[in-house]
Amino acid sequence: MQPPTLSPHRAYDARRGPRLQDIFSARARVYAAMRPSPLLKHPLLDEALGLDIRVKHENHNPTGAFKVRGGLNLVSQLSPDERTRGIVSASTGNHGQSIACAAHLHGVRCRIYVPVGNNPDKIAAIRAFGAEVVEHGRDFDEAREEVEAFAGRNGWRYVHSANEPHLIAGVGTYALEIFESLPDVDVIFVPIGGGSGACGCCIVRTGLQSRARVIGVQAAGADAFARSWRGPDRVVTDHVATFAEGMATRVTFDLTFGLLKRQLDDVVTLDEDELEDGVRMALGLTHNLAEGAGGASLAAVRKWRTRLSGKKIVCVMSGGNIDARTLARIVREPPDFYNL
Repeated sequence: MQPPTLSPHRAYDARRGPRLQDIFSARARVYAAMRPSPLLKHPLLDEALGLDIRVKHENHNPTGAFKVRGGLNLVSQLSPDERTRGIVSASTGNHGQSIACAAHLHGVRCRIYVPVGNNPDKIAAIRAFGAEVVEHGRDFDEAREEVEAFAGRNGWRYVHSANEPHLIAGVGTYALEIFESLPDVDVIFVPIGGGSGACGCCIVRTGLQSRARVIGVQAAGADAFARSWRGPDRVVTDHVATFAEGMATRVTFDLTFGLLKRQLDDVVTLDEDELEDGVRMALGLTHNLAEGAGGASLAAVRKWRTRLSGKKIVCVMSGGNIDARTLARIVREPPDFYNL
């Protein structure tokens, strides 16, 4: 497959993070295992919101989420010693699938820690790639802390879900695809959990000297990033309260937060009803299955619609891995797409 044809002029130096050139370089490793995802217009969505919207369908990727790009880029660059030792990470599902998928392709031993009671469909998908799954802790951050202890004791290569330049460079390839297809995009809405996807969008936007604004989307019940970004201090919360597990973090992470503090343009926070509306909008107006984080950008555009008239908008549908029980609960409520 031929990669996009953008030129990586004036690469942006994210200080401790990847540069634009690193994202261009990642394409060969990513496209060895997958195709660029579609950027599609949906007439029902435009009609319902009265806006000019395109959806970046990362839910069409091999693992059903954008994270696969980072795993493919990182695992393909492991040293022989790291491959021998094995890799371990924590995840609520999509990052774990990404690492497990890439480990399977490259023949690397892999263990993923998930919170107790995690999305069962995502756990099954991780196991299907041959990774070992360990359930630990009440949320992502407790699972992550156990992974860090395990890696320290046993010498496995710990793959952090955000503080990994190769992950950010890999997922940033979808941002290159956005600007290749729509170079005059005005606003990109992207969900934020650990922040790697938003970082990729910021690095590409700035490196290509685009005037596009990158707007993060967070769950109000897991808003440590939003509060930290808006305020003078980084916030750590005691718990998360959202069904959107892709956004369910209690802390911010050094690499991604540092970059987004400087480069992100704004953050939208959504309550649980709004996040559920995003899932219903994805299903009813784009005929796509989206998880909570995946539909969040649609809900954010709906919330901000009065500010967006005349703009060319991209919504990143980051993933479609919603479990059947959650989906059934959400679709019981009738949609109100046109009651705006």
